[in-house]
Amino acid sequence: MNVLVGLFGRTAKDTELKSNIKKFKEFKTLLKAKKYDESLKAGTELLKKVPDHHDALFMVGGIYYLKNKHRTAISYFDKSLDIGAYDVDVLLLKAYSHQKLGENKRAISCCEKILEVDPKNKSVLELLGQIDS
Repeated sequence: MNVLVGLFGRTAKDTELKSNIKKFKEFKTLLKAKKYDESLKAGTELLKKVPDHHDALFMVGGIYYLKNKHRTAISYFDKSLDIGAYDVDVLLLKAYSHQKLGENKRAISCCEKILEVDPKNKSVLELLGQIDS
């Protein structure tokens, strides 16, 4: 059956929506339990089916950040920021990742973007203080 899209305002139905929601909940549960290897596997499997899942992208990037794989983390943060350009949490972890890699100009750029939406963000001000010293 064809589903009308575009002018008619209907989008294609996600036939695996319930399954994907269940997988995301399992992913979050593993992450909360700090089972990082298992949650990383669950998150990447979910992203194969739903590549634009903003929260999953952020969470997988966060796991890589915790594993000190900052370059990989940044790639996931960038994909997440393609969806939500001013997500303060994503921008902050991306800034910290750049700082850990010695890429201070990029870290500062992330901080400036955060300050556009949250001028009093304490974490950003602390990070900028660390970079300046």
